[in-house]
Amino acid sequence: MAKLNKTRNMASGTQSHQDPSGLADDDAAGNGSGLDLTNHFLIAMPAMADPVFGGTVIYLCEHNAHGALGLIINKPTDMTMQVLFERVDLALEINPQRSHQQILPEHPVMFGGPVQLERGFVLHSPVGAFTSMMRVTDQIAMTTSKDVLEAVASGSGPDHVLVTLGCSGWSAGQLEDEIIRNGWLTVRADPAIIFDMPVEQRFTAAIRLLGIDPNMLTSEAGHA
Repeated sequence: MAKLNKTRNMASGTQSHQDPSGLADDDAAGNGSGLDLTNHFLIAMPAMADPVFGGTVIYLCEHNAHGALGLIINKPTDMTMQVLFERVDLALEINPQRSHQQILPEHPVMFGGPVQLERGFVLHSPVGAFTSMMRVTDQIAMTTSKDVLEAVASGSGPDHVLVTLGCSGWSAGQLEDEIIRNGWLTVRADPAIIFDMPVEQRFTAAIRLLGIDPNMLTSEAGHA
């Protein structure tokens, strides 16, 4: 688990060498277009033919003048939390005194996107004090350092955790262009969809945040 160092050019399928981890150091006022979708869901439109992003919901951790960074929250891998912890030499313990803790050994690790597939990214709540942590809101953070997993393993970590392998990134202006071309619906994120809802229900639930019947959604729909 380490710092990001590049973004994927979704429009062309190539890699552009930028540093999304540096986004946190910039002014949070947003990008040149005035659009700031931090803490929003991106919901793939039906016309999204990309096999990586079709049918996905992405939680945007950061969006500003240099680009955007997010994690797919509804594309499980074959790896479980139990296997992940074994691979990083940690034993996942369930603290019986914290019955509200939502991390279970059988929970799947998500595919977060095609960038840095060898890296782990942890969305969690509440926000803690971890080494490589990006605060998204007062309630949600993204951490890429092992110490958050160590805290989870000991039973003293965040109550709500979603772990992904890889992330999704856009260079400056790229996401805005994809939205204009009706590639994505956008809506303010609901943490319950990320942390509490079964994976297979997240796409429909995210669409319903817009007041849209998923059965009526077409590739010509606009965005919020």
